[in-house]
Amino acid sequence: MRTPAQHTISLIVILIICFISMEVFAGTSPPDPGGDPSGGGPPVGGGAPIGNGIYILISAGLLYAVYKMKSFLRLKEKTKV
Repeated sequence: MRTPAQHTISLIVILIICFISMEVFAGTSPPDPGGDPSGGGPPVGGGAPIGNGIYILISAGLLYAVYKMKSFLRLKEKTKV
């Protein structure tokens, strides 16, 4: 049986791997070709930022998964009596 410290270390390692893998894809952008290739006007999506809240969503999902796992393990211990 794994100790709570081992669970915590596993969770930290998983979080680090997730954040590092996302940062690998966030390389430098290509140089500006100059001019206005879109013909002017706003972008199609309205210029909404897409990636600003992704870390918050992933963190919330992982915290929820840990909460559900702990509640499941507590229920399993209670029924083991």
